[in-house]
Amino acid sequence: MTGQGRAYEVAAQEVVPAPREPEDVLGDVARAVLGPGAHQVVDLLDVLEGVPRTEVDVVRAGDDLLPRLAHENALDRALRLARAALRPGGLLVAAVPELERLRRLRPTAPPPRVSGRGEQRQVTVQLWDWDSDGDSYGLEVVQLVRGRGTWEVATAVSTRHRVLTAEQVADLLADAGFVAVQRLAPAESGHPLPVWVAVAPR
Repeated sequence: MTGQGRAYEVAAQEVVPAPREPEDVLGDVARAVLGPGAHQVVDLLDVLEGVPRTEVDVVRAGDDLLPRLAHENALDRALRLARAALRPGGLLVAAVPELERLRRLRPTAPPPRVSGRGEQRQVTVQLWDWDSDGDSYGLEVVQLVRGRGTWEVATAVSTRHRVLTAEQVADLLADAGFVAVQRLAPAESGHPLPVWVAVAPR
């Protein structure tokens, strides 16, 4: 831009969007399938507690929930309840880690996940404890928050999980009565884990 013979340059600043929370990404996937508009979304844990009293549009299952239910031998029932809670054409959207290839290596932890900025930063650390057969593992999730000049443990949760293959997830969803089952890779969904989308039959 010029004015009175002098040149002025406007420096463009790169705007870095805040990282999307995994739960938000699951909602984005549901909206991409169902189309715009208001959709009633509930978590699978709410379904298990009998919270939705009417049919809903979307049942959402976050990180590690399906493997935890599988370890508790409760996944078959949970998926059937999810299908029953959905209106015809409604969606189950679930993020499921695929750790089958890690059975031989049995790593002790993935990289930590950082969210927020400045003093609002939070760090989530996962610690894995594999069973001898490699079919299941203990998971401890520790969340750190900024304290006064140091990091403090905000929460620590321990659970156990079963390793689920993509074939097992597809079979479980089909056995629960879902149709049009589809697996989205992280590059397709924007979620750090593979995301499964399954439709309640009309």
